[in-house]
Amino acid sequence: MKNLVFLLEEPSAKAMLKGVLPRLLPENIFSEFIVFEGKQDLEKQVERRLRCWMKPNSYFVVMRDQDSADCSKIKNRLYAKCINAGKPETLVRIACHELESFYLGDLVAVEKGLSLAGLSEKQQKRKYRMPDKLSNPAAELSALTNNKYQKLLGSRAIGSHLSLDRSNRSNSFNVLISGILKLMRVQAV
Repeated sequence: MKNLVFLLEEPSAKAMLKGVLPRLLPENIFSEFIVFEGKQDLEKQVERRLRCWMKPNSYFVVMRDQDSADCSKIKNRLYAKCINAGKPETLVRIACHELESFYLGDLVAVEKGLSLAGLSEKQQKRKYRMPDKLSNPAAELSALTNNKYQKLLGSRAIGSHLSLDRSNRSNSFNVLISGILKLMRVQAV
Protein backbone atom coordinates (compact mmCIF):
# COMPACT_ATOMS: atom_id res chain seq x y z
CA MET A 1 0.00 0.00 0.00
CA LYS A 2 1.18 3.51 -0.82
CA ASN A 3 0.87 6.40 1.58
CA LEU A 4 0.21 9.91 0.33
CA VAL A 5 1.11 12.22 3.20
CA PHE A 6 -0.15 15.80 3.24
CA LEU A 7 1.62 18.40 5.37
CA LEU A 8 -0.91 21.20 5.76
CA GLU A 9 -1.09 24.65 7.25
CA GLU A 10 -4.61 24.30 8.65
CA PRO A 11 -7.45 21.87 9.45
CA SER A 12 -9.69 23.31 6.73
CA ALA A 13 -7.26 22.07 4.05
CA LYS A 14 -7.55 18.56 5.49
CA ALA A 15 -11.36 18.83 5.49
CA MET A 16 -11.35 19.88 1.82
CA LEU A 17 -8.91 17.13 0.80
CA LYS A 18 -10.97 14.47 2.58
CA GLY A 19 -13.79 15.37 0.19
CA VAL A 20 -11.58 15.44 -2.90
CA LEU A 21 -9.17 12.52 -2.50
CA PRO A 22 -11.65 9.59 -2.45
CA ARG A 23 -12.83 10.71 -5.90
CA LEU A 24 -9.30 11.30 -7.17
CA LEU A 25 -7.16 8.41 -5.97
CA PRO A 26 -7.45 4.64 -6.31
CA GLU A 27 -8.30 2.62 -3.21
CA ASN A 28 -4.75 1.26 -2.87
CA ILE A 29 -3.44 4.71 -1.91
CA PHE A 30 -3.89 5.64 1.73
CA SER A 31 -3.95 9.34 2.63
CA GLU A 32 -2.51 10.72 5.85
CA PHE A 33 -2.56 14.28 7.11
CA ILE A 34 -0.19 16.23 9.28
CA VAL A 35 -1.88 19.49 10.19
CA PHE A 36 0.20 22.31 11.61
CA GLU A 37 -0.86 25.33 13.62
CA GLY A 38 -0.53 27.84 10.82
CA LYS A 39 2.04 28.61 8.17
CA GLN A 40 4.84 29.56 10.58
CA ASP A 41 4.48 26.23 12.38
CA LEU A 42 4.46 24.37 9.06
CA GLU A 43 7.62 26.13 7.87
CA LYS A 44 9.34 25.59 11.20
CA GLN A 45 8.61 21.85 11.43
CA VAL A 46 8.26 20.56 7.87
CA GLU A 47 11.91 19.63 7.40
CA ARG A 48 12.12 17.67 10.65
CA ARG A 49 8.78 15.90 10.05
CA LEU A 50 9.85 14.80 6.57
CA ARG A 51 13.29 13.67 7.74
CA CYS A 52 11.82 11.60 10.60
CA TRP A 53 9.08 9.92 8.54
CA MET A 54 9.67 6.16 8.66
CA LYS A 55 6.76 4.52 6.80
CA PRO A 56 7.90 2.95 3.53
CA ASN A 57 6.14 3.73 0.25
CA SER A 58 5.26 7.24 1.39
CA TYR A 59 4.99 10.23 -0.90
CA PHE A 60 4.54 13.80 0.28
CA VAL A 61 2.56 16.92 -0.56
CA VAL A 62 3.24 20.17 1.27
CA MET A 63 0.49 22.75 0.91
CA ARG A 64 0.00 26.21 2.34
CA ASP A 65 -1.69 29.50 1.53
CA GLN A 66 0.13 32.27 -0.30
CA ASP A 67 -1.62 35.01 1.66
CA SER A 68 0.18 38.25 0.74
CA ALA A 69 3.67 36.76 0.28
CA ASP A 70 5.50 36.02 -2.98
CA CYS A 71 4.31 32.62 -4.24
CA SER A 72 7.62 31.68 -5.89
CA LYS A 73 9.64 32.53 -2.78
CA ILE A 74 7.33 30.47 -0.55
CA LYS A 75 7.47 27.50 -2.89
CA ASN A 76 11.27 27.68 -3.28
CA ARG A 77 11.78 27.98 0.48
CA LEU A 78 9.53 24.98 1.21
CA TYR A 79 11.09 22.93 -1.56
CA ALA A 80 14.57 23.66 -0.17
CA LYS A 81 13.41 22.30 3.18
CA CYS A 82 12.14 19.15 1.46
CA ILE A 83 15.51 18.66 -0.27
CA ASN A 84 17.34 19.21 3.03
CA ALA A 85 15.10 16.55 4.59
CA GLY A 86 16.12 14.06 1.89
CA LYS A 87 12.72 14.15 0.17
CA PRO A 88 13.33 16.00 -3.12
CA GLU A 89 10.35 14.27 -4.78
CA THR A 90 7.95 16.09 -2.45
CA LEU A 91 5.19 18.02 -4.21
CA VAL A 92 4.92 21.62 -2.94
CA ARG A 93 1.72 23.50 -3.75
CA ILE A 94 0.57 26.99 -2.82
CA ALA A 95 -3.08 28.07 -2.66
CA CYS A 96 -3.21 31.50 -4.30
CA HIS A 97 -4.10 33.57 -2.15
CA GLU A 98 -6.05 31.34 0.21
CA LEU A 99 -7.78 27.97 0.22
CA GLU A 100 -11.08 29.77 -0.36
CA SER A 101 -9.88 30.64 -3.89
CA PHE A 102 -10.46 26.96 -4.68
CA TYR A 103 -14.10 27.33 -3.64
CA LEU A 104 -14.66 30.63 -5.43
CA GLY A 105 -13.41 28.90 -8.57
CA ASP A 106 -16.27 26.38 -8.37
CA LEU A 107 -19.42 28.15 -7.22
CA VAL A 108 -21.50 25.12 -8.22
CA ALA A 109 -19.67 23.20 -5.46
CA VAL A 110 -20.27 26.03 -2.99
CA GLU A 111 -23.94 26.11 -3.94
CA LYS A 112 -24.31 22.35 -3.44
CA GLY A 113 -22.14 22.09 -0.34
CA LEU A 114 -23.79 24.95 1.53
CA SER A 115 -27.30 24.34 0.11
CA LEU A 116 -27.54 27.83 -1.35
CA ALA A 117 -29.34 28.78 -4.54
CA GLY A 118 -28.15 31.12 -7.27
CA LEU A 119 -24.42 31.17 -6.60
CA SER A 120 -23.36 29.27 -9.70
CA GLU A 121 -24.79 32.04 -11.91
CA LYS A 122 -22.19 34.41 -10.44
CA GLN A 123 -19.26 32.35 -11.77
CA GLN A 124 -19.20 34.48 -14.92
CA LYS A 125 -18.67 37.69 -12.95
CA ARG A 126 -15.21 39.08 -13.55
CA LYS A 127 -13.86 38.52 -10.04
CA TYR A 128 -14.97 34.86 -9.93
CA ARG A 129 -13.47 34.02 -13.32
CA MET A 130 -9.97 34.35 -11.82
CA PRO A 131 -10.37 33.81 -8.07
CA ASP A 132 -6.63 33.31 -7.49
CA LYS A 133 -6.23 37.05 -8.07
CA LEU A 134 -8.54 38.02 -5.20
CA SER A 135 -6.55 39.36 -2.24
CA ASN A 136 -8.99 38.13 0.43
CA PRO A 137 -10.97 35.14 -0.86
CA ALA A 138 -12.12 34.09 2.63
CA ALA A 139 -13.85 37.43 3.20
CA GLU A 140 -15.25 37.34 -0.34
CA LEU A 141 -16.69 33.84 0.17
CA SER A 142 -18.15 34.77 3.53
CA ALA A 143 -19.86 37.81 2.03
CA LEU A 144 -21.06 35.88 -1.03
CA THR A 145 -22.70 33.24 1.19
CA ASN A 146 -24.15 35.74 3.70
CA ASN A 147 -21.77 34.36 6.34
CA LYS A 148 -22.98 30.78 5.86
CA TYR A 149 -19.42 29.75 4.95
CA GLN A 150 -17.37 28.86 8.02
CA LYS A 151 -13.77 27.79 7.41
CA LEU A 152 -13.77 24.19 8.72
CA LEU A 153 -17.42 23.22 8.27
CA GLY A 154 -17.58 24.94 4.89
CA SER A 155 -14.44 23.16 3.67
CA ARG A 156 -15.90 19.84 4.77
CA ALA A 157 -19.20 20.56 2.99
CA ILE A 158 -17.73 21.96 -0.23
CA GLY A 159 -14.76 19.60 -0.71
CA SER A 160 -16.79 16.61 -1.85
CA HIS A 161 -18.45 18.72 -4.55
CA LEU A 162 -15.37 20.37 -6.08
CA SER A 163 -15.03 19.52 -9.75
CA LEU A 164 -11.90 17.57 -10.62
CA ASP A 165 -12.12 17.99 -14.40
CA ARG A 166 -10.23 21.31 -14.65
CA SER A 167 -13.46 23.31 -14.86
CA ASN A 168 -12.57 24.97 -11.54
CA ARG A 169 -11.62 28.60 -12.22
CA SER A 170 -8.85 28.48 -9.60
CA ASN A 171 -5.64 27.66 -11.40
CA SER A 172 -3.91 26.85 -8.12
CA PHE A 173 -6.57 24.20 -7.39
CA ASN A 174 -6.12 22.65 -10.84
CA VAL A 175 -2.32 22.66 -10.40
CA LEU A 176 -2.73 20.90 -7.04
CA ILE A 177 -4.96 18.19 -8.53
CA SER A 178 -2.74 17.61 -11.57
CA GLY A 179 0.35 17.54 -9.33
CA ILE A 180 -1.16 14.87 -7.08
CA LEU A 181 -2.16 12.77 -10.08
CA LYS A 182 1.30 13.14 -11.65
CA LEU A 183 3.03 12.26 -8.36
CA MET A 184 0.96 9.08 -8.04
CA ARG A 185 1.47 8.13 -11.71
CA VAL A 186 5.24 8.55 -11.44
CA GLN A 187 5.33 6.51 -8.24
CA ALA A 188 3.23 3.75 -9.83
CA VAL A 189 5.95 3.07 -12.41
